[in-house]
Amino acid sequence: MKSFLTIAGSDCSGGAGVQADMRTAVLHGLFPMSVITALTAQTRLGVRDVLLTPPELVAKQLDAVFNDRTPDVIKIGMLGSGEIVEAVAEKICEHGGKSIVLDTVFMSSSGHALLSGEGITALREKLLPLCDVITPNIPEAEFLTGMRISGAADMEACAVRLSNIFRGNIIITGGHLNGACDDLLFADGKLTWFHGEKIESENTHGTGCTFSSCVACNLALGQDLEESVRLAKEYVARLIQQA
Repeated sequence: MKSFLTIAGSDCSGGAGVQADMRTAVLHGLFPMSVITALTAQTRLGVRDVLLTPPELVAKQLDAVFNDRTPDVIKIGMLGSGEIVEAVAEKICEHGGKSIVLDTVFMSSSGHALLSGEGITALREKLLPLCDVITPNIPEAEFLTGMRISGAADMEACAVRLSNIFRGNIIITGGHLNGACDDLLFADGKLTWFHGEKIESENTHGTGCTFSSCVACNLALGQDLEESVRLAKEYVARLIQQA
């Protein structure tokens, strides 16, 4: 059985974070493991409070996981602070993590900050260069590049700029677009669009976590990146329709 490691915060309501990541892994037939970076008090309507895990304990969790078995894929979500980002980057370098998918979690959909300013700096400098795939939504992509995205051409320019900065493959998710939900992959110099209709629903808590986890699961199962994105988009759309 392929193994899946999530490095992220816990969501007590079960819709996002580590709980969403592990549920996705199980439903894809992978063995899930977790490193908890934070405890949160939240519901599907918003985050109420956050308690970050001490960076030393994050590092010890990573040592324990890698000493037991090397994950076939790693998904990274909420990290919370610069110290935790640095601990994760250091241990990935030490243990040789592979197939790393990073969901750039800066803020919850309800507006609660999930990564400090120094954490964003550390993410840019120390962790993003280690990742194979990053999956920002439009506001996160705008923040990382300083660009304004108002349509498809802007998304394409932003994806190319992100790839030039961070070397990895870029997936910009389009859930914040007006009237559509089109995702964009930039990999190996090629832009690929994945078109989708916007589904009117209030039950979208955890969709970003689930999407990036689904991409990671499919990579672990041997799919190429383009097919992994296509399958992840279909998977999340079904979940929203059935929510």
